[in-house]
Amino acid sequence: MMPELPLKETFYPYGFPTEVRTNAVEVLTQCRESWGAFYKLFDTEPIQIEVHVEDSDSTECPPPLRYRIMQPLMIAVADANNYIVNDLSQNRTQIVISRAVLHHKPYLQYFFVDGMAICHIGARHTKGIHAACVALDERGVLLCGDSGAGKSTLAYACARAGWTYVTDDLSLLLNGGSNRMVLGNCHQVRLRPTATELFPELEGLEITPRAAGKPSIELSVASHPHIQRSPTARADFIVFLNRRRGGPPELVPYRKDVARCFMGGQWMHVSDELLAMHTAAIDELLTVKVLELRYTDLDWAVERLKTLVREGR
Repeated sequence: MMPELPLKETFYPYGFPTEVRTNAVEVLTQCRESWGAFYKLFDTEPIQIEVHVEDSDSTECPPPLRYRIMQPLMIAVADANNYIVNDLSQNRTQIVISRAVLHHKPYLQYFFVDGMAICHIGARHTKGIHAACVALDERGVLLCGDSGAGKSTLAYACARAGWTYVTDDLSLLLNGGSNRMVLGNCHQVRLRPTATELFPELEGLEITPRAAGKPSIELSVASHPHIQRSPTARADFIVFLNRRRGGPPELVPYRKDVARCFMGGQWMHVSDELLAMHTAAIDELLTVKVLELRYTDLDWAVERLKTLVREGR
């Protein structure tokens, strides 16, 4: 029999109402750390999340989750005592974890909390794009590229130079409408430890271990009041990053069909209806200029993007 869930709190990851019920205060504490800075942007049906924490004699960290899709269910299993069942049709997630998980905060955050709501947000409201986003004069720029392309570094450099910071890695493009609205996590930026060579103020900051991926410096943007931030921006330019060696720095046109392939990849299986909505959102997004920024000098890149936004070239 599952334990009762007497604890309840509502959060707003990316602006969407999310109700969490659990029997462990540690779960709500982690939700506050991950989502506490977000506020309500949308009056949508709340995402319902139940987290059942069961007693365990073990303190060992469970293995990574393995994922399976059986529409409308998305299931993730670490072992018999730690698993997730997402019912995308009901906007509901049920999670069972052993108390051992509570002793491994990076594991709890990465495999459970960070993904609890995003699967429903992606299944109903948005299309995820692997891109950073910054804005200047209320005109947004998506900074696209694979891992290691420099998205976070350039986004943070722009923010230091007076731009509005929206997100460093994941941009959520709203379905429907024609406003090219992008949502992001404007409350933190993750940078590689080598970023201290570019940004002296990061020297001495803690390098955060992660349950998956490389260790990073996780910077709270709220702790830097000189940085402007916004959870939303209208995308007016798309820029693919190319930190190449050799050749002159330049901003050149980029093929829209290649950009479409980059943005069209699905991180989860979706219905035909939602796929059509994603396609329409990307079609609208690709009406803007799509460019490639070839550079090695970070300051030059920031100034070149400023010229793009203010002069359109």
